[in-house]
Amino acid sequence: MRQTINGADFRRLVISAAAGIEINKQKLNDLNVFPVPDGDTGTNMSMTINAAAGDLRKLEDPTLEQAGKAAASAMLRGARGNSGVILSLLMRGISRKLKDTDTCDGVLWAAALQEGVDAAYKAVMKPAEGTILTVARLAAAKATQAAQENNYFEYVHEAAIAEAKLALAGTTDMNPVLKKAGVVDAGGKGWLVALESMLLALRGEDLVAPEGGSADVKESANFDDFNTEDITFTYCTEFIISRENDLDPEKLRDFLSSLGDSLVLVDDDEIIKVHVHTNDPGKALHEAMDYGSFVTVKIENMRLQHTEKVMTEAEKAPKIAEPEKQLGVVSVCAGDGLADVFTDLGVDAIISGGQTMNPSTQDILEAVNKVPAEIVFVLPNNKNIIMAAEQVDALTPKKVVVIPSKTVPQGITAMLNFNPDGSEEENIESLTAALDTVDTMQITYAARNSDFDGYDIHEGDYLALYGKALFGTSQDIRVLLRSLAEKVRDDGKEYITIYYGADVKERHAQKAANIFAEICPNADVNLINGGQPVYYYLISAE
Repeated sequence: MRQTINGADFRRLVISAAAGIEINKQKLNDLNVFPVPDGDTGTNMSMTINAAAGDLRKLEDPTLEQAGKAAASAMLRGARGNSGVILSLLMRGISRKLKDTDTCDGVLWAAALQEGVDAAYKAVMKPAEGTILTVARLAAAKATQAAQENNYFEYVHEAAIAEAKLALAGTTDMNPVLKKAGVVDAGGKGWLVALESMLLALRGEDLVAPEGGSADVKESANFDDFNTEDITFTYCTEFIISRENDLDPEKLRDFLSSLGDSLVLVDDDEIIKVHVHTNDPGKALHEAMDYGSFVTVKIENMRLQHTEKVMTEAEKAPKIAEPEKQLGVVSVCAGDGLADVFTDLGVDAIISGGQTMNPSTQDILEAVNKVPAEIVFVLPNNKNIIMAAEQVDALTPKKVVVIPSKTVPQGITAMLNFNPDGSEEENIESLTAALDTVDTMQITYAARNSDFDGYDIHEGDYLALYGKALFGTSQDIRVLLRSLAEKVRDDGKEYITIYYGADVKERHAQKAANIFAEICPNADVNLINGGQPVYYYLISAE
């Protein structure tokens, strides 16, 4: 039985966990009770943790702290969907507890698991029982108890797994929807899979992901050899500072800009990471000391070390657009027509996604950084993207304000109320208030058989949603359209906009609009080609 693990062990454990989730991805997806074909739990968790696995594979012999930080940083930026964000927060807490140590025993591992739980619960506004949070919390509590009995890492980890299994089984009874469907929570199952896959690696039975792995893992770019004749500044200077005060990193950025070129500065709530080419690395390091203690420092003479090198994470960060205005907006949507609508309303950057493929925190970060504004509003337009968007503010010098739009029609209504010349506070108030002024209807199809909320749903059936609730199911889409139109009429709505999807022909969309015009004669009905995938119709009513 293993007493401790080191950095190389932790690297293997996380890579094995990523493989385990990838292997079980579809099984996790199938646990989702609601049969709408959105980006599912297994997909989101797999893409999130595989971001960490990709970075860890590049580390040959990391310390425990280096492996933990690499995993946490990659997962934070690669987090997709609520389950992926929570998974990244669990890893972030674990990483914090593994700082300043070369080995991890049972007591430290129990504390790390608890730190992960604390980080996840802190980030979730209204934690619900019967979820991944419950499974992680009870497993960590059991690990703490086990660590008092036996300080071996493996013993504590086994105890956490045993409790996670019991907790996962209990999620069925904690959530009425899960109980009715007779399944356990998908996110909780994903965390159990991760823990079990780690144990296999600990015992030398590392799991290997299917060939190709997660579709989101990208190979790192290669660079040509340095040409010494083109080098203006001799020393490539890279360092990471542990943030110990509230000094603004932008002041450090300004100072380093005056010393050289190729400056990239990335910061979050824990570190500042810098890459700069300069002729005086001493001045750069001396100025940086005001912000905290050095975690790592690397200085290379590029005239001597002009061989091909691997780009660091800081170098991969996109350039941050200089502010040309006070306020900007980023919106998430899928479909060229919807993108055009948002662009026409003044959105600066569009992130493609929202159904079946939730954008990661990194995707949102890159879009935010490209907007030439000091303050950037983000419209997620999907409840499963809000948490990922909320992680961005800590990763960019720009101020990020997330307006919690849960549907595309809500996002469009918010943009209709956006005032580019108004203040931040005025826009937060008006955009947020606008979300409740529009009702959203959606028609899609059932991705699997399901018994949900009193409906016997069969794979391939048309599904209608009104707001957050399932409104109806039928094999005839016209039945659902008429029922929705009658609901809109009875609610006294005056403005109806129908966005038809990529799989709907224009003539069929016109028939849908005619149904609403017939049933709602006092309403103004507009038809727009949204081009969105998955959802045949997105309908807003005000």
